[in-house]
Amino acid sequence: MSQFNQKQRMIQNAIVLCIECISIFLSYALSLFMRGIFEYQFKAPQYSQYYTNILLFLIIAAFLIFFLTDWNVAIFKRGYFEEFLSVFKYNLCLILVWAFFLFITQNAQDFSRLAFVYFFLSNMLLTYLGHIVVKKYLNKVYQKSSASNKCLVITTSDLLDEILQKMTVSGEWAHQISSIVLMDRNLTGESFHDIPVVASAGNLYEIAPSLLMDEVFIHLPNYTNKQLEKIIKTFEHAGVIVHVNVDFFDILTAHKTTEEFAGYTVLSYATTIFDYKYMILKRLIDICGALVGLAITLVVTPFVALAIFIESPGPIFFKQIRIGKNGREFYIYKFRSMYPDAEERKAALMKQNEMDGLMFKMTDDPRVTKVGKFIRKTSIDELPQFFNILIGQMSLVGTRPPTKDEFTQYNMYYRRRLSIKPGLTGMWQVSGRSDIQDFDEVVRLDLQYIDNWSLTLDIKILFQTVFVVLFRRGSK
Repeated sequence: MSQFNQKQRMIQNAIVLCIECISIFLSYALSLFMRGIFEYQFKAPQYSQYYTNILLFLIIAAFLIFFLTDWNVAIFKRGYFEEFLSVFKYNLCLILVWAFFLFITQNAQDFSRLAFVYFFLSNMLLTYLGHIVVKKYLNKVYQKSSASNKCLVITTSDLLDEILQKMTVSGEWAHQISSIVLMDRNLTGESFHDIPVVASAGNLYEIAPSLLMDEVFIHLPNYTNKQLEKIIKTFEHAGVIVHVNVDFFDILTAHKTTEEFAGYTVLSYATTIFDYKYMILKRLIDICGALVGLAITLVVTPFVALAIFIESPGPIFFKQIRIGKNGREFYIYKFRSMYPDAEERKAALMKQNEMDGLMFKMTDDPRVTKVGKFIRKTSIDELPQFFNILIGQMSLVGTRPPTKDEFTQYNMYYRRRLSIKPGLTGMWQVSGRSDIQDFDEVVRLDLQYIDNWSLTLDIKILFQTVFVVLFRRGSK
């Protein structure tokens, strides 16, 4: 299973299972209320424990049914009637398991049969409505959010309508077609179903580095293997997952190495595939770290804000558009360490740039205030970025997020450093960030981090970062 299919399946399972557990809780409470059993719960503790145990059993039974039968694997391909039948079968199974539990524990006589009926009917209704709402939400809201996987479609004009229609009805809510490239005609600037055509065969490789895309779908049945290989390698080297449609090949030959993507049988290519289970753990670590970091930020903010304002009246916080994972734009937040007109003065200082490549670095930058020098040296200026981490735009450990101007100059090789979320710290920061004067060295270290990523490496970098900050090594 590919990284994105794994992600889609885990998100889908978590949301649907949560809805079903909530439905069980509400239905169970409603069935007890309608039979007047709540009266016993308030008067006799033994009854309260008895009914609580049954509720816990129902939740456990729902988990077992969910994972053992995998009955929701095709939930997004079921129509309204098929959904009703599936929910009916699930609830019938749940009731039978419940009845068997009461029988073997010899407690069946203590539970109202009518409450069984109330629970069955109410859980049928709530589960059905919950499934419908989840499908509507994921198809209409999540798919258009920044969290969904943005897909670039590369094809020809005669095949485009078929592709858009098939992807629309495929139930792939985790994917959104963000842009189109037509290789046979130059229709750049036009739109199909509100999806922009961004390039043609003539300028594909010039435009591609600056596009927002997590994956590429290629459907070019008339292209030779050599022509396809060039496209595949270009995007693969950029850290983008590439899906090539092979429906027009002999499926019996290709089936062993293929998977399904948006209704098509595809061969998928990627330089690095992360196990999404570990990515979830990374996200949990980020959330915990961000909460601790924001607590520290709240404590120091009044003192830092006062110092900044006394020396240089103006905004306390600095925000700037940065480029995140696979081309997503977001505002990064820092304590302001420069004078308010710093961005306007940057152009005049470009000749004094000490960095070879796309980054700007200058010793004794005249735009930096005295307070700014201190909070930069101690990395206090970075503290507000814990907010970016908390809302998922950044990670504790990752690559440096480039500015918008830097990103527009990227080639496909540089772009691969954006194949993961940017980080508050990273490999190049703990490798002597003030000593590195070549942007290509920064890219090399970032790609080394991506190619060798593990939770252990993240923890190691975090400890190294603490050492660097405490001893004030490598920051200017």
